[in-house]
Amino acid sequence: MGSAVNGIRFSTDQYRLSTFEVDDQRLRVLGAWLITDVSKHLLVCLDALAMVDDVSQGRPPFEEWSSENYAVSITPEGVTLRNEWVEGEEAGYPLAEFREAVEAYWSFLAGLPENPHLVREHRPDLPEWEADLLNWEGKWGRLHPYRGRLF
Repeated sequence: MGSAVNGIRFSTDQYRLSTFEVDDQRLRVLGAWLITDVSKHLLVCLDALAMVDDVSQGRPPFEEWSSENYAVSITPEGVTLRNEWVEGEEAGYPLAEFREAVEAYWSFLAGLPENPHLVREHRPDLPEWEADLLNWEGKWGRLHPYRGRLF
């Protein structure tokens, strides 16, 4: 299964891990951040979507991005990603470009088939993306700003 946006193509490998390819090497850090920091975690992707929406609406992100791998700065001027482990791996992206990539990655993740051998405790009656959306909203006490847009 694959998905593409602005020169980033997402797919999974034989171990069901996310991978990416880029047409423009400028997007390599963004692709690496998505598959490393967001990984296959829908809740983390929901955090990224909410943060970019908050900033684009003139509000500060609802919390700082927390990661062992990347330092992330999200401002109205754009997003800076700096790998904490690889010297010189840093890039900046306009907020709109970053938003489009995170939206595409959400669509990619939400469209992946669920593991039929995995039993979820939280809302197994719903698709995983919807259960995680309800979990996110319960955790933060607000409707997700993308409710009604991507889901």
